[in-house]
Amino acid sequence: MQKKLLLDLLRSRRGVIGISIIVFLLLLSVLAPVIFPIKSYILWNDPDYWINNPKTSAPFWTNIFGSKEFEHVSLGKNDAKVISESSDGIRIVTHRFEINIQSDSFPDDLMFLYSVKYGNIPPVLQIDINRPDNNNFTIYYSSLPPSSNINTTFSDRIFSTNKNIKESLIQYQGFFNYPISNYEPQIILFSDTNRPSVLKGNYQISEKFYLFDNSSIVEDTGIILGGKVFGIMGTDDLRRDLTVGIIWGTPIALFLGLTVSIFSITIGLIYGVVAGYRGKRTDEGMMRINDIFYALPTLPLLILLSITFGRSIFLIIAFLMLFSWMGTAKVIRSIALQIRNFQYVEASKLMGQSDLKVIFKHIIPQLLPLTFASVAISVPAAILGEAALSFIGLGDPSLPTWGQLLHDANTADAASRGIWWWIIPPGLMIALTGLAFFLIGNTLDSIANPLRKKNKK
Repeated sequence: MQKKLLLDLLRSRRGVIGISIIVFLLLLSVLAPVIFPIKSYILWNDPDYWINNPKTSAPFWTNIFGSKEFEHVSLGKNDAKVISESSDGIRIVTHRFEINIQSDSFPDDLMFLYSVKYGNIPPVLQIDINRPDNNNFTIYYSSLPPSSNINTTFSDRIFSTNKNIKESLIQYQGFFNYPISNYEPQIILFSDTNRPSVLKGNYQISEKFYLFDNSSIVEDTGIILGGKVFGIMGTDDLRRDLTVGIIWGTPIALFLGLTVSIFSITIGLIYGVVAGYRGKRTDEGMMRINDIFYALPTLPLLILLSITFGRSIFLIIAFLMLFSWMGTAKVIRSIALQIRNFQYVEASKLMGQSDLKVIFKHIIPQLLPLTFASVAISVPAAILGEAALSFIGLGDPSLPTWGQLLHDANTADAASRGIWWWIIPPGLMIALTGLAFFLIGNTLDSIANPLRKKNKK
């Protein structure tokens, strides 16, 4: 029966569309730890982990539809050309980065990263920028802090707002035909000398270290130019890559939806079958309990339980299961009332088979097609339930769920600020997942219910 059900599902256009979407979502779930390090999932709420990303940047592909905004650039030690030379007993190690700028806007900020291991004599750091117009600016020159240890590792970030950089740029006023004192360093450095517009072309940015002893080592370097566009899905106010949140949210949504659906439908199936098969007082008592649960206000109780017991994802799953089995129990019970009077069921009882054996061997197998349909249809409700709790701030804040993304966006007034990439993608993922399971569940219901299938014809 199950094989025929699957074949009929694959013959249906709606079923194929639903299965295709589910396969896509499963593929994203499998690829999540491959595409992104598990650290990005664990440290989702750690601002330090995302510090190198730009703040509230649009997706990179938005450049196709308008003026070309500056795309975020993050270069590390492996992207640099390393040049080592000696002069008068001093080792000079230069890490040179090449950047081709073709945007219509300036970077939002500029940051230089480095890490050096040295002894008693601190190295000197010099930062130079060679522009497309062949002008060379030395924008930073300073020694590192002195050390009392033999081997000290010093790491630091130099921002474009650094006082040393601002003072160094003033000496280059003669290169420009307009006053540069009113502009930020990241604008001056990448600006045309005739007017404050972007000077397009290849830039060479060098971090030059003067090392005074043989034990000194340049361990790491890097350059970050903050952009207005970044990544496939952009970033939020905390600089988090929303692509990471969307993709990591997929396995969480599927796990939550399928777990709640399978367990709640299983509970409803067994509850309804027992009530319908036993009948009389057992049926009456069990249905009154069902009615009591049905009458309870679900959302207010979920809010109360979340506030009282906590917001762990496993607690949320348990709460959703607690209020998701009643509808299935009611439907299954009405069908079980009919099946218990079938001849093969009566014959099984006359042969002395226990009620438990009759239920699990003769009644439940007849209900499996309907159960599969109910499982598929119930998944979107579970995902929406978690999204609703997360949206009002009662979800698990440690996980990058789609509902949590929408909550963060709402808290930050993303809609009024025009940050649509923070709102639309998680909303679409919730809708897409719900559509997939609805199509599969609706198709299975049509197959399992011949009367409905006949009416559709």
